[in-house]
Amino acid sequence: MNTFERIYEVVRQIPYGNVATYGQIAQLAGNRRLARVVGYALHVNPDPDNIPCYRVVNRFGEVSDAFAFGGGNRQTELLKSEGIEFDADGRVDLNRYQWNRRAL
Repeated sequence: MNTFERIYEVVRQIPYGNVATYGQIAQLAGNRRLARVVGYALHVNPDPDNIPCYRVVNRFGEVSDAFAFGGGNRQTELLKSEGIEFDADGRVDLNRYQWNRRAL
């Protein structure tokens, strides 16, 4: 399994109503230093219906303005549709919504 496939496998596991960070996905996929690679992989997501890349946010709980499937506003809409709330600064409360999975 290549790096992108490992990343997609982890992202598929993020539960409805939860988010994960790029760094968290990188660590769970086998190399915590590949957070940027996670971003690249999600940008070219071959199956957005089954790989919920919109559930991945940065380490501050911010969505990506470069979200490949409709921009940051679309990512925010998708997260809100799952009941995820944003603070006044547009950030997800990671203490409340971050997926707590630590290892595969």
